[in-house]
Amino acid sequence: MTRNAQAWCTAQLREALGKVGAEPITLNFGHILARVGGRPAVESNRFDVAGLAAMIVRPIGSGSLDQVILRIDVLHRLERLGLPVINSPSSIERAVDKYHALCMLEERGHPVPRTAVAEGWKEALGSFYELGGDVVVKPLFGSRGVGSTRISDPDIATRVFKLLAQHRQAIYVQEYLPHGGRDIRAFVVGREVVASMYRVAEGWKTNVSQGARPVQTKLEGGLSELAVNAVGTLGCEIAGVDLMETPKGPVVLEVNSQPGWKGLQSVTERWIAGAIARYVVEKCKR
Repeated sequence: MTRNAQAWCTAQLREALGKVGAEPITLNFGHILARVGGRPAVESNRFDVAGLAAMIVRPIGSGSLDQVILRIDVLHRLERLGLPVINSPSSIERAVDKYHALCMLEERGHPVPRTAVAEGWKEALGSFYELGGDVVVKPLFGSRGVGSTRISDPDIATRVFKLLAQHRQAIYVQEYLPHGGRDIRAFVVGREVVASMYRVAEGWKTNVSQGARPVQTKLEGGLSELAVNAVGTLGCEIAGVDLMETPKGPVVLEVNSQPGWKGLQSVTERWIAGAIARYVVEKCKR
């Protein structure tokens, strides 16, 4: 299930699935018809979606609140009908909500950055000082560093927080952690880190899509275990985990339930799409 059948990751998955004897079919949420009291329950271009052996969910995609909720509802429906959905809609819901995901990670004992979320600008401004007066403000829902900004000036913080509150946006404030211009992306399939890299940047944003440079690295025991356990905490089977090494130890920044891997593939010999395809086919057999 992908918003762009010609995307690089989708093309990689189609090739990999073909090599392990599966027939890949690309579908788009925009072409789905879901029924209640009729059959088939979910179809796309007259194809019974529930008759698939498994479904791999690539990015849910942008849309209105109604559209995004409907897409998740359809995935839940397919899962209840017995279709293996990877990642499950429940795990996607947990991971896509930064606040909810960090709550679950903290409750399971994983180290995470100090974070505050509020609707009111005065409450958010109080957290700005509480978190040391140097913070990163992020969208509650979003990825690739888009919309994230670092603020260390209280006047700017006040203006930004007031604007977000005016537009009825949740104000998500996270302490800024010095990272020496790099963090770690680990790609987890099942219970294994199949590839990892440092993302090295000139500035504070370390997203490859924002210009950071991928550098190959191999995670040692503690970091690898942290990444795998973080993914398991949210119930994902395939995920990208962002880790940061700080003077006080590593922290989990985020778990991406629908990760891309083009940058990571450029610095690893392991074929990531092949690892995904083998995992999915083995799950179908089980």
